[in-house]
Amino acid sequence: MLLRLAYLGVTNALALLRLLPMSDRDKDAEILALRHQIMVLERQLHGDRIRFTPADRAWLAALLHSLPRPVLRHLRLPVRPETVLRWHRDLIARRHARRSRPRRPGRPPTIRSIRRLVLRLARENSSWGYRRIHGELLVLGVKVAASTVWEILKDAGVDPAPERGSSTWSAFLRSQAQALIAADFFETVTLTGARLYVLAVIEHASRRIRVLGVTAQPTASWVAQAARNLVMDIEDTSSQVKYLIRDRDGKYPALFDTILADAGIETVLSGVRVPRMNSIMERWIQACRHEMLDRTLIFNQAHLLHALREYEHHHNDHRPHPGIANARPRQPLPDPITEPAALAQPRIRRHDRLGGVLHEYENAA
Repeated sequence: MLLRLAYLGVTNALALLRLLPMSDRDKDAEILALRHQIMVLERQLHGDRIRFTPADRAWLAALLHSLPRPVLRHLRLPVRPETVLRWHRDLIARRHARRSRPRRPGRPPTIRSIRRLVLRLARENSSWGYRRIHGELLVLGVKVAASTVWEILKDAGVDPAPERGSSTWSAFLRSQAQALIAADFFETVTLTGARLYVLAVIEHASRRIRVLGVTAQPTASWVAQAARNLVMDIEDTSSQVKYLIRDRDGKYPALFDTILADAGIETVLSGVRVPRMNSIMERWIQACRHEMLDRTLIFNQAHLLHALREYEHHHNDHRPHPGIANARPRQPLPDPITEPAALAQPRIRRHDRLGGVLHEYENAA
């Protein structure tokens, strides 16, 4: 169409130049001849409509739109004056639509920060659907359409809320960490070959460890007394413990769960041969073996209890834990050193436990 329109412009410009030297009489004669030709054409068409190309319509509309409508009615044209005016309106509308068309089709893209926020809300709240997330965004002052939230979740492969509403075991442990403790037995062997059993409890929120005792014979009365000691310790520290996770070991008597239930602590049993359900306790046992027991020769029960107490103090007061942002169970992280002189010549002092099996470092006063 553009090429055709350019051709018509050039040819009519040349025709205009040809008309300049002509007199008014010659122009009137040519106009009469053209009008007669139009009459002959209409007579031969027998009422059929003439087909105009888009370029022809644009050119005729550009030439005739400035003429008043009464003048157009007296012109001998193959179309009605209303048709010429309609062609001109369509030409202006297409031009306006072309200029108003956005460079990129569709709605503008959602900025990445909003997309990340939507995915974060969906990841941290498995029961929220796209409308609940949309409402939370409005509370935060982020105005987007609910359909935009739906598109973001769909593009990211996030299932609808009913299909991702089931909570995983790890998510349950994280959400209930303040009210959770875990207990487990593990065993070790002395130099004489005697087998000793250790009962320990760890807090999920703070990672604080409690060694409840060591025995060669974990009888029902011994385990029940360890439960009583645990309950008294929890009451002294005002801990809000509601659940205790343990495995299905036969060393736990029914009285163990009864004592805890009387204190308002419900026992949660892990699955059969599923150590990951008590992963935090299992991880501490692994660290205790790797950092202390595997590097120490245990002589007897008293020696083992002493070594475990030393490791308990090391674990609770000094050892950083990645699960709680490298803090310590009973001590927060100190303020970072910002003085250049202190960083250039740090004064670090080492403190040994168990004869050098465990090393603790601190800044010298």
